Amino acid sequence: MSQIARILRARYVLGSVSALWALGGSGAYAADTAAAATSLADAGAGVTTGAINPGDTAWMLMSAALVMLMVPGLALFYGGMVRRKNVLGTMLHSMAALGILGVLWALVGYPLAFGTDYHGLIGWDTGKVLLWNILPTHIHEGSHIPEYVFMVYQGMFAIITPALIAGAFAERVKFGSYAVFTALWSLLVYCPLAHWLWGNGWMAPGTSGYHLGAVDFAGGIVVHVSAGASALVTALYLKRRLGYPHSVLHPNSLVLTLLGAGLLWFGWFGFNAGSAIASDSSAALALTTTQFAAAGGALAWMVAEWLKHGKATSLGVASGLVAGLATITPCAGFVSPAAAMLIGVAAGVICFSAVIAKGKLGYDDSLDAFGVHGVGGFIGAVCVGLFARKMLNPANGVDGLIAGNANQLYIQFTAAAVAGVYAIVLTLIITALVDKLMGFRISEGDEIEGMDAALHGEQGWMFEQLPTPTVELPGSVIAVGRSAADRAAEEAEMASR
Repeated sequence: MSQIARILRARYVLGSVSALWALGGSGAYAADTAAAATSLADAGAGVTTGAINPGDTAWMLMSAALVMLMVPGLALFYGGMVRRKNVLGTMLHSMAALGILGVLWALVGYPLAFGTDYHGLIGWDTGKVLLWNILPTHIHEGSHIPEYVFMVYQGMFAIITPALIAGAFAERVKFGSYAVFTALWSLLVYCPLAHWLWGNGWMAPGTSGYHLGAVDFAGGIVVHVSAGASALVTALYLKRRLGYPHSVLHPNSLVLTLLGAGLLWFGWFGFNAGSAIASDSSAALALTTTQFAAAGGALAWMVAEWLKHGKATSLGVASGLVAGLATITPCAGFVSPAAAMLIGVAAGVICFSAVIAKGKLGYDDSLDAFGVHGVGGFIGAVCVGLFARKMLNPANGVDGLIAGNANQLYIQFTAAAVAGVYAIVLTLIITALVDKLMGFRISEGDEIEGMDAALHGEQGWMFEQLPTPTVELPGSVIAVGRSAADRAAEEAEMASR
């Protein structure tokens, strides 16, 4: 090879390796692009190369977007239920989580939850930090979709889970304290639980070491039990809102709540059916059971409310459908549609009863995060042990009690109970720590003024600043009680402008 050729080849190799490093690698690379790419692939544990399935990938891209849409859906759902002076502050709890936890998940959350397993307790893989050693062509292990898509999809779960907790302490916490609490809770509670059940941790099925054998299709334990149990802790620790329960704290807009509930239902198809991590029969089953359970939950809550109070309400329908969705989440890919309908109806009745019991017990779970998500998630986790049939999901399913496997019922109950206790203990520690260092609850004056103005210097609804109509109609409010002379003076002033 001539001297010129060797120089050109050296420049080509150096340029190629530099480009690969800029895309996300920092390890030692070989002297040509093929070897560098191989080294890059080997650097990320749990990452394989192979054929990407366009259908699976398209569905998971859509599912990630659907779950992301649930966050503004939750903001509307919660925002409509609080008083007018707290609507923006409450919605910001959900929307800010997109930024806080989106960054945290990319930096450390994903490696902790889905990195190389360490003794079944936690994961870690430096190659997954910011997807540093992973290329877009790398496929997530056990699937046919790019690792990038899987990481973003799972990140949406990590974002919405702590936002659910905010419903328990709505209208009474400092924003900075909430942000710190959310970050700590995500790292210390969510990431370990996600690893235990979805990252080959000790709770999940496995062949090596100790594995409990519990299954959680889309997050009944990881998301709803953990968030619900933590919501109860924070509600008790931070105590009641001023005036509760003696004063009536009217929702500012149930229109927002209904719109949010609709977006949650829509996004939940990606939440549950997307958890198949493929566009296949498992996704079809999960989508169907999700629809059946949501409808059953909405109807059951509506009927229960009608029987108790003599009328159905929009808030009841919205709460019932969310209860059905939360309860079917761990079961979605494991139970039949008929069982899903039964589970949804049970969720509507039981979660309605839990919300009614809140008033009798006297604790202030402002937006019923525990009564709906905690109770519903626990019921759903146990229902896997009752109604699951492996024939419905041969690859990843289990048999429950009705299929002759009573032990699965014990396994599911144990997993849900342990997750709940773990979340309670860690949440109490985190809440007390944040309260000690920063103060968690806003002052009495700020609570009376409202979070929007006191904490954010904003106002969600500015009805007092609406312009006065310039055209009077017979019988209109502005025409009542005004003399002809007043109207003539205003008309003359308008004409002079």
